[in-house]
Amino acid sequence: MSESVEEYLEAIYAFNESGELAKNQNLAEKLRVSPASVTQMIKKLADERLITYEPYKGVLLTGKGSARAQSVVRKHRLLERFLHDSLGFSKEKVHDEACRLEHSVSDEVASALCEKLNNPSTCPDDSKAIPPCTLNYSSCDECKTLRENAKPRLLTQLSMMRPGDSGRVAFTRGGGTACQRIGDMGLCSGAEIKVVNAAPFQGPIEVEVKGTRLALGRGLAEKVYVEVAETKEPVAHPHGPHHIIH
Repeated sequence: MSESVEEYLEAIYAFNESGELAKNQNLAEKLRVSPASVTQMIKKLADERLITYEPYKGVLLTGKGSARAQSVVRKHRLLERFLHDSLGFSKEKVHDEACRLEHSVSDEVASALCEKLNNPSTCPDDSKAIPPCTLNYSSCDECKTLRENAKPRLLTQLSMMRPGDSGRVAFTRGGGTACQRIGDMGLCSGAEIKVVNAAPFQGPIEVEVKGTRLALGRGLAEKVYVEVAETKEPVAHPHGPHHIIH
């Protein structure tokens, strides 16, 4: 991805994270660009199936867009924590400094930063959550081994996916009871799934797996990590088929 695309996905993620659709005017103000530039980029992101867009309401990341955005946001917030905790930068300075560095940090370096900082959960300037690591590890030692041999994959939680998104279950993360429930539903590693219905930010997520439709609460869906398919098909809008983006 270009730095410009990453900046847009990061900005959209920030609005979606707060339970809001990202509006064009708000994006223009946040990124300090013209409304015309936002309109042009929104079209590009929609064509690449990274977002869905509802006119006059705003933008929502798809599963593919969320996977890419979370990678950038995770690096940014880990850098903020490193700059503050290890280098002594003030909370007021860490955001701008992290913006300058985030685009050149590899996934392996981000994982090493996470280990060095003892797996922090929030960034220092506004205490927002650091997106979770997408490696399937059970300890820091295992994480170190995995990151040295990991191949790049588009991974995000099932809770971040939208109607029309599809992919393959990579792994589940959480307590034994939750993982057992997920496995009993057929959402095992390697299972192919497609999101059928999901309201933005709230409510259950309905998925199709092995020809069967299942509904999961958001809490359970957060524990399922999915390798998102690089689909070329139109992405269904969460408010129904008449909002499909072509």
